[in-house]
Amino acid sequence: MSIVLSTAPLSASDRAERWHEAVRSAFVPLDVTLLESEPSPGTIVSNQLGSLRISSVQAGPQIATRNRRLISQDGQESLILSLQHRGTAIKEQDRRESLIKPGEFSISDASRPLRKKLDGEFSFTSFQFPRKELHVRDEDLRALTATAFASDEGSAALLATYLARMAREAASFDDTIGRRVAATALCLVELLIEERCGRFSSVAPQPGAAMLVRVKDHIMRNLSDPDLSPSKIAKAHFVSVRYVHKLFQMEGVTLGGWIRTQRLERCRQDLLRPMAKELGVAAVARDWGFANPSHFSRAFRAAYGMTPRDWQVEGLSGKRRINESH
Repeated sequence: MSIVLSTAPLSASDRAERWHEAVRSAFVPLDVTLLESEPSPGTIVSNQLGSLRISSVQAGPQIATRNRRLISQDGQESLILSLQHRGTAIKEQDRRESLIKPGEFSISDASRPLRKKLDGEFSFTSFQFPRKELHVRDEDLRALTATAFASDEGSAALLATYLARMAREAASFDDTIGRRVAATALCLVELLIEERCGRFSSVAPQPGAAMLVRVKDHIMRNLSDPDLSPSKIAKAHFVSVRYVHKLFQMEGVTLGGWIRTQRLERCRQDLLRPMAKELGVAAVARDWGFANPSHFSRAFRAAYGMTPRDWQVEGLSGKRRINESH
């Protein structure tokens, strides 16, 4: 269900205060300076897909700042990817300043000071998620904050297209589909960051890199299929099974190992959701493509050093500080 926050019904004199509240509610605490003597109406429409919050924003010119005082108040370690639709934005973070034009997107880290200036009427869609959900190096992320990504080439184009469609259809997804769609989006963000920082392109030729992005996206969208196989994956992309295996070997992993890791990580997250206690461990495993409970239990223990049941019981009871570094 979409959450709509709007200042349109209010008088111009009351809009500023209400807009501050709307921004704080939808994002993280920010100091907002409106650049109009009589503020234009503003609207934020938000949807939640798992840990990912999607917000479509329309408003008039303003400056949004997050300083160390605000960071210390809430301590949120979240990332915000913004896809610009109308108007331009000047982003500042980590001693970097970029102009974000319509059709481009950028990434901000809410755990460090940032500034965003929007000179005129604007609209953008933001995708906010916990930093811990993105498995990339801190130095790689810091190197790309406040960077303008053009959405017309390479993995950036794939990511922008996927995010735009996900935002349009977000309100229609049920909880299970929403979480899976969000997981795919985060996987594509990881691929983009790794590619731009040379973690990826240094070990694979560019044509292979583009194909691997598409193959991984296909896998993530079909992760729950227990019959997902190398031959099915290869057939879907009109390449040989040998070529698919070679793509993953260039990253130093096996195809089966990569799929297993993705499935285990989703199971690990879902086992700590309250609903999982009623569904049971086997049901969670089936949801992510593990047809054999015994095989799942052995794989989980090998990956995380404990059984799925122990992970679930200790995590839900709060007896253990869950290690999110896996």
